[in-house]
Amino acid sequence: MNALTRVSLKNPIAIFILSFLLIVSGTYAFQSLKVDLLPNIDVPQLSIEAVYPGASPDVIEKQVTSKLESQLKNVEGVDQITSQTFESVALIQLTFPFDTDMNATQQKVEDLIGKTVLPSEVKPEVSRFSFGSFPIINAAITAKGSTDVQKLLEEEIQPELEKIPGVNSVAVGGTAKELVTITLNKEQALKSGLTLSKVQEAIKTKFLSMPAGTVVNDSILVPIRVEESLDTVADLESLKINETLTLKDIATIKKTTSKPEIIRYNDQESIALTVTKKQDANTVELADQTLAVLDSYSDQIEYGLVLNQADSIKKSVESLIKEGLLGALFASLAVLLFLRNIRATIIAVLSIPLSLLVSAIFLAQANITLNVMTLGGMAVAVGRVVDDSIVVIENIFRRMKNNREGLDRRELTIQATAEMLKAITSSTLTTIVVFLPLGFVGGITGEFFLPFALTIVFALLTSLIVSITLTPVLAKLSFSKVTHEEKEDALQRFYARVIEASLRRKWVVYVVSLVLLVGSLSLTSQLGFVFLPNESQKLLSATVTLPPSTVISKTNDVSLQIEKMLKEHDTVETVFVGLGSRNFQTGLKQENTASYFISLQGDAVVQEEVDAIEAKMSEIVKQSAEKSTVSVMEMSTGGPPSNNNVNIDLYSNDQDKLIAASQQVEEFLTKREDLRYVTNNMREKQKTWVIEIDPQKASDYGVSAFTVLGLTADQTRPVSVGNLTLDGKDQSVELVYDRPLASKSELEDLTLFGTKGPVPLKEVAAVKEVEAISTIQKFDAKVFARVSATIDAPNVQAVSAATIAAVKAEVELPEGVSLEAGGGSDETTQTFKDLGLAMLVAVGLVYLVMLFTFGQARVPIIILSSLLFVPVGAVLGLYVMNEPLSISAMIGVLMLIGIVVTNAIVLVDRVGQNREQGMKIRDALIEAGKTRLRPILMTAFATICALIPLALTSAEGNVISKGLAVVVIGGLLFATLLTLVIVPVTYELFFLRTHRKEQAANENSRQ
Repeated sequence: MNALTRVSLKNPIAIFILSFLLIVSGTYAFQSLKVDLLPNIDVPQLSIEAVYPGASPDVIEKQVTSKLESQLKNVEGVDQITSQTFESVALIQLTFPFDTDMNATQQKVEDLIGKTVLPSEVKPEVSRFSFGSFPIINAAITAKGSTDVQKLLEEEIQPELEKIPGVNSVAVGGTAKELVTITLNKEQALKSGLTLSKVQEAIKTKFLSMPAGTVVNDSILVPIRVEESLDTVADLESLKINETLTLKDIATIKKTTSKPEIIRYNDQESIALTVTKKQDANTVELADQTLAVLDSYSDQIEYGLVLNQADSIKKSVESLIKEGLLGALFASLAVLLFLRNIRATIIAVLSIPLSLLVSAIFLAQANITLNVMTLGGMAVAVGRVVDDSIVVIENIFRRMKNNREGLDRRELTIQATAEMLKAITSSTLTTIVVFLPLGFVGGITGEFFLPFALTIVFALLTSLIVSITLTPVLAKLSFSKVTHEEKEDALQRFYARVIEASLRRKWVVYVVSLVLLVGSLSLTSQLGFVFLPNESQKLLSATVTLPPSTVISKTNDVSLQIEKMLKEHDTVETVFVGLGSRNFQTGLKQENTASYFISLQGDAVVQEEVDAIEAKMSEIVKQSAEKSTVSVMEMSTGGPPSNNNVNIDLYSNDQDKLIAASQQVEEFLTKREDLRYVTNNMREKQKTWVIEIDPQKASDYGVSAFTVLGLTADQTRPVSVGNLTLDGKDQSVELVYDRPLASKSELEDLTLFGTKGPVPLKEVAAVKEVEAISTIQKFDAKVFARVSATIDAPNVQAVSAATIAAVKAEVELPEGVSLEAGGGSDETTQTFKDLGLAMLVAVGLVYLVMLFTFGQARVPIIILSSLLFVPVGAVLGLYVMNEPLSISAMIGVLMLIGIVVTNAIVLVDRVGQNREQGMKIRDALIEAGKTRLRPILMTAFATICALIPLALTSAEGNVISKGLAVVVIGGLLFATLLTLVIVPVTYELFFLRTHRKEQAANENSRQ
């Protein structure tokens, strides 16, 4: 690689032009990178929704869910199958390993579903989950003045938004549905022997448009159609139902509106607008374009933003860019402090923008977005990319000041760069190879940290090339007036005395180092243990679930009281509520559920507000319905899971016992102070009237089960006629009775028409009131209940283990209920094991790189001895900063492996050069220490200074980088100081025989 330096010095103009082109290209690439909050990862999950209108959970479970599960368990590679069966719908989720080919798997799943024998009405739909599929904008729209906001949204705004490139879908919720409602007088209809179904059939016969063959007329084939229709509502009223009655004789026809979904924003009736993006779209650009469209209608509408992903992305990006720029500034000041030369400092820090901009080119080519992981990688890399240039520029600067040979500047620059070539190449390669084992970290964690690792790798490779091409060229041109100087400074003289003392008392060095190591490791028990630290959010999500089958009007009454309370709550800024809205995760619309997004003021203490709001909401809800649930929690930031949860899974074939057991566990977990956000997936049973037909009596009266079913349904739910063109408009038409069934006795008195005449329902059947299952939950085809809680303590693993042990010991479960427990701590433990393995592999790879570089088996071991004391500073840093031991901290330790050995390599490489020139081991060690002291301290100090802004920040989006920065700063600080002593001592110890021979020879020469 020394040839690159020679070529660069021979063609400096070409190097300047190339550097300029890379800066321009990198700037363009950086600006063109798609901006997102998180890496867009295809989560290997498939969701299957199977709708069976009107069927009970029991029926769907037997005829749909179980059959599908039986087929889907044969899909290759499936990790787990979970299912939820509700009234009218079944939801099944399949989870696969991250290396699964999801396109092929989805096709296989669809093929298997196609082969499954299901009821004819059931058409399962398969969908795939991606982090890019979350809504990017969720807005509440209200009208200004007399604007018909629904018409404006549906006819103008929605189509305009759908035309924006990158928009996947635009959904509008909370709109009113226009209906033509035909209300039959039940008493008159029954006297005339009419039902809703018969009236429906009579209407449909008047709307006919069917082909009736063709004729040949003058050699032309002419199709014939038969058509009949009613053009107006008046025509519909005059429709003859039988020989004596028209429709208006037994019914009233009105145009009405219905709202199956209610949306309010700060007490105002609103319409919800949700925009999702395509997977490869730029979130920030798309959100800005969406808001621009809404702003263009500002004279007609007002809108409040419930969710705007662009805001959090901009904050995170701005924060990380600010921390990165501050880091670059601090690193520059650190270099200036040591070199005390402005030109040398500028040359050294030029590698920072060049390396980061070239890495942006690679990211653009790899189709990786600019997100908190890639920006975090750049911010972390700032301190490291300058190291190679620092080492080279310092050596050139030193050689020019100590030019004993009188070499010209070009040859001296080549020699000075060549001296450091082995050191910087091996040190950069070792830092790069430590990221290769991240492939051992499976699951979503490995996927999320991959862009982070790639960013650092691209930047480091570029920094190495810059340090042996541009840096020497600029150094040669800049140091023309450097005066000859050969003197050691006080720091070098002090360090030489430290080395001499350490080499004479090796055992003292090792004892002190081991005491520090053991002492630091003892602090680990006082550190928290989490997967990823939580970021505080000022947005709460709340859910109120009333008893199953509660109608939306009742849910609305309760919600209005809650909204009034929230309006009076001091710290609440905005409240968005959706009743009967579609659940984003399950896709279900449930009238008994109200969902809230509550925005808090900036000075609010989130956990205190969660507790206060949940208590007030629970008090309101319990006054209206005892068997209701209330849940209030912080909104998740998304991204890799925090894994700070504990799950208690209960299994039983007896639903009553399962419900009772889940409630016992829920009550127990709620009492623990180290847990919050306790949830229970088991729903209460709901009251159901079951009509049990007596076969003998039904046969005697000539009544079939289908007759009972048809007439009961006719009395209990509206009948849709479909969309008809009336008065020039396509309108939905619905049939209802003026007086629906209101009691069990009315149902029993329902008149059936059998072959032997009319008969009351109670004569052929018994109507029983039972408590029926409203939901069936299954995990890997076994019925289960899951009670989950979020751990509110620094040591997640300890609390999780204690909670599970306490549940097993103190909760007496009903007979026949089994318990399995786990949660995020299981995945956390596995990920930590994977990272531990990654570190061992990284150490092995570092050893191989150094073995190829130095060619001796002992030298790499000497260099690796510096790693033994990485935990000293890393653990102490976490302890002082009150940061938990997390995955980001472990990635920091992984990164430290590469950085710390860099210092040892720079030192040992000089020792090797000295020995090749005939110096004795101790002399070589002392000279190498004095010569390499400044570049080692400079690189370490520059890296530490560059990471200080990240370590001290509390800005949104920096939670991953912060723990890593704290570990690297603490670890590098102590490891550098220990390396300067440990490595020389270990080197002499490994070459003890040679050293003693040299000492003996020296003593003999004196005699």
